[in-house]
Amino acid sequence: MVGAALAVGLLAAGLWALTVGPAGLGVKEAWLALASPGSGSLTPLQEAIVRDLRLPRVLTAAAVGAGLALSGAVIQALTRNPLADPYLLGLSSGASLGAVTVLLLGAAVVLPVAAFAGAMLAMTATLALAGALGSITPTRTVLAGLAVSSLAAAAASFVVFWTAQGDSYREVLGWLMGSLAGATWSSTAIALPALAAVGIPLIFCGRVLDAFSFGDTAASALGVPVPAVRWTLLGATALLTGAMVSVSGSIGFVGLVLPHAVRMLAGASNRSLLPLSALAGALFLVLADTAARTVFDPREIPVGIVTALIGAPFFILLLLRRRSGA
Repeated sequence: MVGAALAVGLLAAGLWALTVGPAGLGVKEAWLALASPGSGSLTPLQEAIVRDLRLPRVLTAAAVGAGLALSGAVIQALTRNPLADPYLLGLSSGASLGAVTVLLLGAAVVLPVAAFAGAMLAMTATLALAGALGSITPTRTVLAGLAVSSLAAAAASFVVFWTAQGDSYREVLGWLMGSLAGATWSSTAIALPALAAVGIPLIFCGRVLDAFSFGDTAASALGVPVPAVRWTLLGATALLTGAMVSVSGSIGFVGLVLPHAVRMLAGASNRSLLPLSALAGALFLVLADTAARTVFDPREIPVGIVTALIGAPFFILLLLRRRSGA
């Protein structure tokens, strides 16, 4: 029921997002541009607006939202910590450091590779630091992730401060805030295949992640090879996060808040939580990006600001609700 509602909502939001903008196109025109290109019902400019400007942006937003929310749900299950997400464990900050470095070096063509490498290095550093503190526990992992995240964010800021000038400074600053303004079919060609190749297999790991909810000892007793599974799934989330950050920049709160919202609606079983989180993340980011480009028209704000404005109050309410035991 919840999944069907989210899927229908995502399709409706995507079609609606294609109509929003100064061009004055309605749902009929957007549908004609998709279903009957070159039929003469629309001008070439109208078709180009829908097919080459808005459609890749909507598809990229949906893929990024799904990927980040799914990564957050997996990390929360692996660490048994509801506060964990790709940012808290340093993945997003590491990906941002790699991406910003190659952007300022003028090597944007390898940006996805650099973002992934940064995410993997950050994850490795987080787990190494957690292991240096003793056995790798959820609490130590989160504390180590905070340290690595802060260090990577500081390094990215230093690189920007030391090398960026003029237009490049504004471009990188907008990227660090999270933006889909530059999304093209090339962005979609990175985000959607990454979601299909990595995200879909992660969705089918719900049963294994449910075993982790009882602790490592119980998971081992159930036949789960805990270290191998943990490293494999963390590597997969690093790959997925790196791919998404490479096309969208640092968009916060999606991986943290959306799994919580889904749990409130559909329960904590990862077999349903993972696919529903992906759908909810896609729907949320499509709507947030549409708001980012229209609310302050003719100016556009980074979508990361919108997700923070929505996500932070929701998270505060969630914390207060947990404290009161509601």
